[in-house]
Amino acid sequence: RGSKFSVRHLKMALLSSLRTPGLCGALSHLAMHIPLNLYKCVAGRVLCQLQACGAADVNAAVRSASAAFTVWSKLAGMERARVMLEAARLIGKRREEIAEIEVVNNGKSITEARLDVDSARLCIEYFAGQATTLSGQHVQLPGGSFAYTRREPLGVCVGIGAWNYPFQIAAWKSAPAIACGNSMVFKPSPVTPVTAVLLAEIYSQAGAPEGLFSVVQGGQETGSLLCHHPSVAKVSFTGSVPTGKKIMEMASRGVKPVTLELGGKSPLIIFEDTDLENAVRGALMANFLSQGQVCSNGTRVFVQSSILPPFLKEVARRTKAIQIGDPLLDETRMGALVSKPHLEKVLGYVTQAKKEGARVLCGGEPFIPADPKLKDGYYMTPCVLDGCTDDMTCVREEIFGPVMSVLSFDTEDEVLRRANDSALGLAAGVFTKDVKRAHRVIENLQAGSCFINNYNITPVEVPFGGYKASGIGRENGQVTIEFYTQLKTVVVEMGDVDSLF
Repeated sequence: RGSKFSVRHLKMALLSSLRTPGLCGALSHLAMHIPLNLYKCVAGRVLCQLQACGAADVNAAVRSASAAFTVWSKLAGMERARVMLEAARLIGKRREEIAEIEVVNNGKSITEARLDVDSARLCIEYFAGQATTLSGQHVQLPGGSFAYTRREPLGVCVGIGAWNYPFQIAAWKSAPAIACGNSMVFKPSPVTPVTAVLLAEIYSQAGAPEGLFSVVQGGQETGSLLCHHPSVAKVSFTGSVPTGKKIMEMASRGVKPVTLELGGKSPLIIFEDTDLENAVRGALMANFLSQGQVCSNGTRVFVQSSILPPFLKEVARRTKAIQIGDPLLDETRMGALVSKPHLEKVLGYVTQAKKEGARVLCGGEPFIPADPKLKDGYYMTPCVLDGCTDDMTCVREEIFGPVMSVLSFDTEDEVLRRANDSALGLAAGVFTKDVKRAHRVIENLQAGSCFINNYNITPVEVPFGGYKASGIGRENGQVTIEFYTQLKTVVVEMGDVDSLF
C-alpha cells in the first residue's frame, strides 16, 4: 500500500530482467502487500511474483484512506490544488522513467507510453484547477429567507483500473476524486500492477496525506472486498461489460454510486466525399493504438462503396508498414499484446472471421521480433479484414486487438441503422467534408464519445464515457465533479416558523 520503494530500483529491476534471463528480485522493493504474477508480454518471461491483498490488507488500506479523508476534505481547494500541481510537476520530471516502466508493464510502444504519462499529468493539472472552483448555489426565498447548496466530497472512493492504460487510468480516476476532497483506494489490473504504485509514490512526495491514494493489488477477490466494504462510498471501474455488471451489482447492495467505463464496438463511418488520406489515418488511429487494446476503438469501419477499393488499398499498404517489435525503441509503433492468452484469443477471432467469409488483406498472424531476447513475446501483425458483414463474429464482438473490420455501405440512412445496431455505445466517428452531414450523423449515432474527421482524441478537458451497455457516468471534463461529490441543500429561515400545529 503506497510506495515505500525507489523508482530507481524498480526501473533497473524491470528493464534488466527484460534483457537478461531470470526473475526480478529487486521488485521486493515494492514491499508490503503487492500482487500476483507479473508475466510480461514484451519478452514472455516472469519478472516477479507478488502477493494479492486479502481482507486484512483491504481493511488497512480503507482505514488509512478514511484517516486521510478526514484531513484532506477540510483543506481549501487551493491547498489541495497545490499538492496536485506538485504531483503533476513530478510526473513531468520523471516522464521517461514512468514511460519505460509502463512499456514493460503493458507492452505498448514507448512513444504511446510517453503520451499516456502526459495525459496523466494534464489530467491532474486540470482537476487541480477544478479544486479551486467547487461551489454551490444561493436561492432567495420569500420573506428574506434563503437556501443554499453545498457540494461535498463522498468519502473513500475505490478505483479499479484496466490493463490497457495502467498509469493513465490511475490518474484519470484519482485526480477528480482527490480534487473534490475524497481519498481513493486503487486496485490496478493484476496483469499490469506496477505503475499505479509509482503514482502513489508521486502523490506522497507531492505532500498528500498518508493513505490519500493507496494501491492494493489482486484480482476478483480483492475487487469484491473493496466493492462490499462498508466504509467505501463510491466505485469507479474501467473494464469489460460482464465485470462492470458484477461491480454494479455489488455496489448496489450498499447503495453506492458507480462510474463504469466499459467495452465498445464502435462504428467509424467514412463517406465518399472525405479526404481519403485523412480517413485512412483516422482508421489506423481508430484501430491500432496500444496494439488495438482500446475500448473506444472504431473497429467497425463503414466505407461508402464508391471509395471502398482505394480505401482498402491504402489502408492495407499503411498497415503492412507499421513497425512491430521492441517497444522500447523510438521507431517501434506496435509492441506486444498484454498476455499470451489474450494474444491467442485475438488470433482466434481472425481465424473465425476467415471461416465466416471475411478476407484477410494483411496481418493477423503471430510475429517474432528480430531481437532473439524478444522471441517469446506476445506479438502479432496488425490485421485488416475485408468483406465483413454485420452478422460476423468479428463485427459483433469486441476483439480488443489489432484487427480492423471493414464493411461497405451505400446510403446515410442505411449506415446509421447498421452503426446503431449494437448493445454497446462507447464511441463513434464520421469522416466527411459535408459539415451539415457530419453534425446530422453524429446527432443520430448512439454513442457517448464522438469524433468528426479524427478519432481517439481524448483531451482531459472534455467528458469521456458511453451510452447503453458501455457504461454509466463520465471521466474527465468539468462534469466529472458531479460524480465525485454529493449535493447538500440548506434552508435558512429568517422569520418565525409558520406551523400548522
